[in-house]
Amino acid sequence: MMWELIRANKLKSYALLGSMLLVMLAVGTAIAGYASPDHFYLGAAAALALWTVMFAAAYFKGDAILLGASGARPIDHDAAPRLYNVVEEMTIAAGLPQPPAVYVLEDAAPNAFATGRDPQHASIAVTRGLLTQLDREQLQGVIAHEMSHIRNYDIRFQTLVGILVGMIALVADFFLRWSFWGGMGRRRGGGGSGGDQGQAIFAIVALVLAILAPLAAYAVQFAVSRRREFLADASAVELTRNPLGLARALNTIATDRRPLKSANRATAHLYVENPLKKTKEATGVFDTHPPVQKRIAVLLEMAHVGPEALAERPAGPEGLPVDGAAPGPAGPSAPVTPTTPGAPPPQDSQRQPPPPSLPV
Repeated sequence: MMWELIRANKLKSYALLGSMLLVMLAVGTAIAGYASPDHFYLGAAAALALWTVMFAAAYFKGDAILLGASGARPIDHDAAPRLYNVVEEMTIAAGLPQPPAVYVLEDAAPNAFATGRDPQHASIAVTRGLLTQLDREQLQGVIAHEMSHIRNYDIRFQTLVGILVGMIALVADFFLRWSFWGGMGRRRGGGGSGGDQGQAIFAIVALVLAILAPLAAYAVQFAVSRRREFLADASAVELTRNPLGLARALNTIATDRRPLKSANRATAHLYVENPLKKTKEATGVFDTHPPVQKRIAVLLEMAHVGPEALAERPAGPEGLPVDGAAPGPAGPSAPVTPTTPGAPPPQDSQRQPPPPSLPV
């Protein structure tokens, strides 16, 4: 069932990119027709050329553009060993050919995102706040969520759309500024009444498209992104076998009301949870994510527990609980029984069973 949903998402991605191309062609044709009704087809050709160039740039360099715009910097194993270990674990669990590159954003707000064009060219970026506020179990849930976006090829769609939607908005904004600061007021002549009439029609169409095209592109982009978040949550549970870990992580991220400073409308859809920190829970047309409480409720139902399970134990250094128990891949390990020097080992009946290993 899940693989069918992933396949359907890929087909929807191609359809969405095609519809965005049609929007871009319509905007270009209308703008060129307004400038010169007899050469409106040149606008379609120019729009197609611009789309091709931007598509190639987004496909091959989109991840670098988004990482740079977010202020992310690469980090090595020695600087974040726990993060690297979790990334390696989830890479194996997801069956990916290699671990993604790891980046960090120096921001206190907890969040994370993945980008790239395929599993061989993927990156995961986390904020400093995520590393300091989440324990290992929660961190596994977040990384598994982002790893699911990589495995499901959501990152390709998110990277391409994030740049191409921005391009449509820039072209539309340029036309609106040009038309109101000189284009509309220029003297028309040489075409007769028929030419003026055709030009007026193109002007109206161009203005309508310039206003509506970016809104339509954003609305479709965010609607598809919301569906993908639910699928990535389910895929993350498949990897960790621990719905509660991701539920607790989402609760921690949502209850931190600090917005992510480097995030904006163009990049907000990339993150595990809305970095702009909405205050309402109702889903709007331009929301990048489904309501976080709805996502948490689904995960709690999968774990067969209630909201009281979201209560966190205090975390110490490296995200370990203060009692010394290190959470394992599928849940917290048993507490360590202290012994005195020279004392005999505890009897087998007193020993706690080891935690189950993470299935891969």
